[in-house]
Amino acid sequence: MEKLILAIDQGTTGTTALLVDRSLTIRGRATVDFPQHYPRPGWVEHDAEEIWFSVTQAIRRALHSAKIDPKRVAAVGITNQRETTLLWERDSGRAAAPAIVWQCRRSSEICRELKQAGHEPLVRRKTGLVLDPYFSGTKLTWLLRGDPQLRRRAAAGQLAFGTVDSFLVWRLTGGRSHVTDASNASRTLLMELRSCNWDEELLQLLEVPPELLPRICDSSEIYGTTRGLEILPDGLPVAGMAGDQQAALFGQACFEPGDAKCTYGTGAFLLENTGGAPVESRNGLLSTVAWRLGGRPSYAMEGSAFIAGAAVQWLRDGLGLFKSSADVEALAASVPDSGGVVFVPALTGLGAPHWKSEARGAITGITRGTTAAHLALATLEGIALQICDLVKAMGEDKGSPLKRFKVDGGAAQNNLLMQLQADLLDLPVVRPQMVETTAMGAAMLAGLAVGFWSGTAELKSSWREEHRFDPRMSPQVRGELLQRWQEAVSKA
Repeated sequence: MEKLILAIDQGTTGTTALLVDRSLTIRGRATVDFPQHYPRPGWVEHDAEEIWFSVTQAIRRALHSAKIDPKRVAAVGITNQRETTLLWERDSGRAAAPAIVWQCRRSSEICRELKQAGHEPLVRRKTGLVLDPYFSGTKLTWLLRGDPQLRRRAAAGQLAFGTVDSFLVWRLTGGRSHVTDASNASRTLLMELRSCNWDEELLQLLEVPPELLPRICDSSEIYGTTRGLEILPDGLPVAGMAGDQQAALFGQACFEPGDAKCTYGTGAFLLENTGGAPVESRNGLLSTVAWRLGGRPSYAMEGSAFIAGAAVQWLRDGLGLFKSSADVEALAASVPDSGGVVFVPALTGLGAPHWKSEARGAITGITRGTTAAHLALATLEGIALQICDLVKAMGEDKGSPLKRFKVDGGAAQNNLLMQLQADLLDLPVVRPQMVETTAMGAAMLAGLAVGFWSGTAELKSSWREEHRFDPRMSPQVRGELLQRWQEAVSKA
């Protein structure tokens, strides 16, 4: 009976379950959406039970649709929305508060307070991150400051903290394993980047009791086994774990220093493998753990554009320019250029390398001749130009340019966007046959832990290119677009 790896990709708006065989072929797949909650402007929450329900239903549907016996599962891997913060009761497993989503800005004032007190250089040096509400630590500070009872229960060891990976392992193992992996821990503002240990000084700074914290593990090891689930038999190893962007880097077989990928989804995330030592950015990028294998961490530089595919969704839903997001490609391709229009998609602020949370979207260069097609093309150019800023900053930090650029995610299916990216970077852009690389990375990590695959060399040999986009834009046109972009960004 052929064995399969079950990968759980728990994202911001839904959960996907994949069943993967030894050749990295998908044998079963299902996605289940769940709601986001917006109790106040700038606040974003999830209900932990709605997350868990989406996970169980995605697994059930993937097994059922492919007619696969759950006993064929050799191991379970998890990848997850990274900075979303959960607190739950150790005795019951129930959430003690709503999950605060990575997009939520409610801890802005705490970040401002810490910056004004001069703590950001310390945080930057120890964690590789910046003081921004994006990360988990200040979300946890906000929860504990606002509810004295929660703080008392936390200090008494009655509560558990984790990002979504920790919560899912807890539920899958029947409450026996409270763990996270180094890639997720590196996004909390609480882990020292080089040692991959929780840092006492950071815990005190953010007022976090150590009793709350999970054990930091490798990204590929057996954390526990399934227990008490209706959807899966007892005893299956839960064996792989990584944050979504790091899992995508692994799924793209970016195993060597200098390998890079960009995932285009709601936002866009560029990661480059920097090897066994973190690179300290001078240009507003993040240093993060890519994964830890055999106790040895590999690091990555990361740049995030908060809005990518979401800009196309705004054209669809906010302006009604088309009915389906896929229609943007044909509309944008109907004009030879954007007619001088530049769109800076800073709809929720600017991420790296600018880190301007107060920035807002800007559209410049509009004339009487501007059409919906010009705006559509300017939107795709704006997405690609954000990535150009990240690539430039990354090259300056490392002292060497990127050589090749792998892409994945839903918006990477847009051929015009990918061609624009190649043109504006003046680099080949390579799209794999499997664009669901996030879930594939989780499957690979779990499979390595149980001997399903022999090592990364075998996995790399299975990676397949689907399309290569070579640059064809003239240097003059590229230069003009980049100059107009920089002028527009300065106004955002």
